[in-house]
Amino acid sequence: MAGLKPGAPAPQAITVHGQSRVLEIAFSDGAVFRIPFELMRVYSPSAEVKGHGPGQEVLQTGKREVGLLGLDPVGNYAVQPRFSDGHDSGIFSWDYLYHLGSQQARLWADYERRLAEAGVDRDAPMAAAGGGACGHHH
Repeated sequence: MAGLKPGAPAPQAITVHGQSRVLEIAFSDGAVFRIPFELMRVYSPSAEVKGHGPGQEVLQTGKREVGLLGLDPVGNYAVQPRFSDGHDSGIFSWDYLYHLGSQQARLWADYERRLAEAGVDRDAPMAAAGGGACGHHH
């Protein structure tokens, strides 16, 4: 994976607000986003959440109270958050964080719609991760 696109906004400052559970990011183009941990967790780019292809996304629920235990830098283009529910396999590039921040309203609406379609509550506990749904046949 190549680094940043030339001229792509890079974060100037990243602040973790543990109490309000938001990640505040100020980008070089002047944009400042406050991204809730829940949104980051629900839209984590990891295979565990994304699945292995379109339509295989695993709908995440019960993440409203999720905390952020740490942010580990990945090269100079991404961070890897460690969430309080043990999830730590998502690599968030600056581009992706910018996308989450700038598209927040649409992403929340999408999430609400997916919850409604699945007939599940946003605060329902996740089924134990048995990994069965993923079907790892290599």
